Amino acid sequence: MPLNRRDFINRSAATGAGVALAGTAGAVAAAGPAQASEQGRGHGHGHPSTTFSLRVLGTTDLHGHALNWDYFTNAEYDDATHNDVGLAKVATLVEQARAEKGHDRTLLIDAGDIIQGTQLSYYYARVEPISGARRGPQHPMALAMNHMKYDAAALGNHEFNYGIPLLRAFQDQCDFPLLAANAVDATTLKPAFPPYLVKEIKVHGGRPVKVGVLGLTNPGIAVWDKANVQGRMAFPGLVEQAKIYVPKLRALGCDVVICTDHSGLDGSTSYGDAVPYPENASSLVAAQVPGIDAILVGHTHVERPQTLVVNEQTGKTVVLSEPLMWGMRLSVFDIDLAFDRGRWHVTSVTAEVRNANTVAEDPHVAKLVRGEHQKVVDYVNQVVGTCTAAMSAAESTYKDTPIIDFLNLVQADTVKAALAGTAYAALPVLSEASPFSRTAAIPAGQVSLRDVAGLYVYENTLDAKILTGAQVKDYLEWSAAYYVQTAPGAPVDVTKITNANNTPDYSYDVLSGVSYDIDIAQPVGSRIVNLTAGGAPIDPAAQFVLAVNNYRSSGGSNYPHVAAAQSVWSNSDEIRNTIIAWVQAHGTIDPSSFGTDQWRLTRAGVPLFA
Repeated sequence: MPLNRRDFINRSAATGAGVALAGTAGAVAAAGPAQASEQGRGHGHGHPSTTFSLRVLGTTDLHGHALNWDYFTNAEYDDATHNDVGLAKVATLVEQARAEKGHDRTLLIDAGDIIQGTQLSYYYARVEPISGARRGPQHPMALAMNHMKYDAAALGNHEFNYGIPLLRAFQDQCDFPLLAANAVDATTLKPAFPPYLVKEIKVHGGRPVKVGVLGLTNPGIAVWDKANVQGRMAFPGLVEQAKIYVPKLRALGCDVVICTDHSGLDGSTSYGDAVPYPENASSLVAAQVPGIDAILVGHTHVERPQTLVVNEQTGKTVVLSEPLMWGMRLSVFDIDLAFDRGRWHVTSVTAEVRNANTVAEDPHVAKLVRGEHQKVVDYVNQVVGTCTAAMSAAESTYKDTPIIDFLNLVQADTVKAALAGTAYAALPVLSEASPFSRTAAIPAGQVSLRDVAGLYVYENTLDAKILTGAQVKDYLEWSAAYYVQTAPGAPVDVTKITNANNTPDYSYDVLSGVSYDIDIAQPVGSRIVNLTAGGAPIDPAAQFVLAVNNYRSSGGSNYPHVAAAQSVWSNSDEIRNTIIAWVQAHGTIDPSSFGTDQWRLTRAGVPLFA
């Protein structure tokens, strides 16, 4: 039987020196010839040693950004520091970096989270979903990355948001392998994707340099996308799998080993003990696994031009780099080698990042995805309803605002309707929502689909779980840790009282269906006061239904009780779609009907804001 396109790419990726992995067979991928950079004095028996240099370019967390465009504002992307985004911008940086070093001695890799994050990527997953290698619509990220000649990409956790079939369809459309040494079949524990890629870079007059690229994804997939992967795939730890595959790559004769990790640096974890492996493990991989020269880091959306970690066994320094997100930066690793005693040895690794806002878009990439882009622009600008008054999320991190109340209203209404006629219909329904975007807004008058979609920037779905009154209070106490403890009389700066201990906005929850104060003069764990339900102090033993997104329901941000709580309903449609459907069904959003105060910040009992 002839190989299909996916199998051919995967088999080529997962092999080297004639040694097959996970039942695959194929040939080592090879780069073009390159000249040796210089000749040096001899070593050992007086034979001359050859030095050579190569370059590895890296992106991460592209999140569906093909062009420098914001589909929620319907304008070119811009932020406070004037970053630019998108593969069309990155492509110009890549071409410049290749020209400097030589196209034949430069590799291009990615560290994951490619196909989720913008309305562009959403459209080709849900509205006009891709279905295969050359059948039907082509994914704009595959079109752009194929044109840019990526060598490999690691899988990110958001690759699994739309389900495994959609991910496989994207894989079919890519001319490069999607790597994940720690994504395995749940039954056989064999790799579900190619674990690594081996590339040979030819050296004029010398032995080729063999580069191994190991892909590692995030164990949190088992928590965050449980509904899509449970019983189908398992996700061991990065360190554990790297200890298996790095020696294999060295045994295959790799002179250079690079990891592309969809995992941050510091060993932290947002999902508690839901899985036994850390979420952000790249620094641990560098420190605990001998034989790695460099790591392209992803997942945490931060800029780290060069981080050095010393391996605990060898004393060798491993160079790590993370190029921010969305194509804002490009990591550039420069690797020097010397030939001695019959093989190449890495003598130096350095890394830097380059800024996409310094260059123009590559016109070829921009033209390549222009048709797909325009389809999405037309889609998101369709009018879906009206609003009687403007709503903004600008103050939602420290005030009760109608725009967050609206999210909770839609979620609570949806769960109440779903539980009607069931044994849980009489239970009061609470709802949680987070200030995902401080720039989200609904205008007065006509409301477009992009206005509504901008309220909920993630592909979360909706669950309903049972919590007791005592557990609801614990839940709120956990959320209230988002605020910096502030003494009575101390100055209050709204830009500095949130995000305590680097807690992101998406990890802060507002609950509807209850009323409460958050006293930020108190220590963490003792901040929730005046907690009432139905106008009376909450009964610790009473039962409530919590409308909660699947990320939180599965243990995301490590909220107490909710992951283990009884589930009474769940929905496979994105919450974003649920909100859009609500607006279309009701026609009008009227903040005066739901925009009432339910919570407030206080300090020693005194409200901070009017």
